[in-house]
Amino acid sequence: MTATVLNNNELIPSLGFWGQGWQRLKRNKVGFVSFWIVAVYLLLSVGGWCNLLVSNWAEERAVPYAPPSWLAQTADDVLPPATPEELAELAGTTEKPVYLQAEDDPIAKELAEAKREAPKYFVQDPEKLKSLFFGADTRGRDVIQKVIKGASVSVLVGISGALLALTLGTVFGALSGYFGGKVDDVLTWFYSVFTSVPDMLLLLAFAAVAGRGISTIVLVMALTAWTGTYRLVRAEYMKLKNREYVQAADAIGASHARRMFVHILPNISHLLLIQFSLLTVALIKYEAILSFLGFGVGVGQVSLGSILAETPAELVQGYWWQMLAVTLVMSVLVTAFSLLVDALRDALDPKVK
Repeated sequence: MTATVLNNNELIPSLGFWGQGWQRLKRNKVGFVSFWIVAVYLLLSVGGWCNLLVSNWAEERAVPYAPPSWLAQTADDVLPPATPEELAELAGTTEKPVYLQAEDDPIAKELAEAKREAPKYFVQDPEKLKSLFFGADTRGRDVIQKVIKGASVSVLVGISGALLALTLGTVFGALSGYFGGKVDDVLTWFYSVFTSVPDMLLLLAFAAVAGRGISTIVLVMALTAWTGTYRLVRAEYMKLKNREYVQAADAIGASHARRMFVHILPNISHLLLIQFSLLTVALIKYEAILSFLGFGVGVGQVSLGSILAETPAELVQGYWWQMLAVTLVMSVLVTAFSLLVDALRDALDPKVK
């Protein structure tokens, strides 16, 4: 119920918990800007996932490794190919180059026949672009479209994994903290087993067994990321289960499930929101690591991690633009999410005035 206060003979509705949190978030300029940056990423992710945006990201529009248009070479910058005499001079020999004669070529007849028959099988391909705004990859795909598609996959994988991990941790933590006793002992033992193994080692072990694919990586990350939420929810339920409003619900005959998820759970919803944001940031990073190591998305799919896996070979050859694009996109995403988490923690903490 919304309360009201009297001010100059006018009734003004007072803000509830979430309304006050929203007002505090808007006063935090860094957090508010981060909120809108994350919102833009989410919109791009939904558009990319539903093929409303960059649906033709896999189209080979340009020549392989086409440079960015703002760095493309002009015709004057391109040197003509070296002649055989120039190649011989560079090799340090003065001997006249020997050319292979047609009669000495064992496949000359077959090559001539192939040239005569070629027009029958010739297919006119569209002309490839020589440059794109941010360049092309090894297959001539637009780097901008590819990175947007990869970001949409990474963000939605991170959000899906965070939701599943949050659900598992909340249910297990609620059961453990509310009932205690043997239920708490069993679930705490289960939690201890998962936390006794380093997170990355456990993640790689699950990924190696389960294989590649988006659904698999979401399940793998959820199974390894629920422990933090379990610990938090268990502690909150142990603290809140004996409060007066829970005892009042018990007195009027409310069931255990109703007391757990209708009376107690809403009082820790702000903590779960912050935990969800933390998990999303962590799982986006984990997805990038798994895909970089070859345990992530499938061969026909793309993510920020799979793009990063292509860049070492490109950097060796001097093709740096795809690395720059994916680094900028991922850096802005992770930084904005992290700043938003800090702002949400300040805005939703009841102790902050």
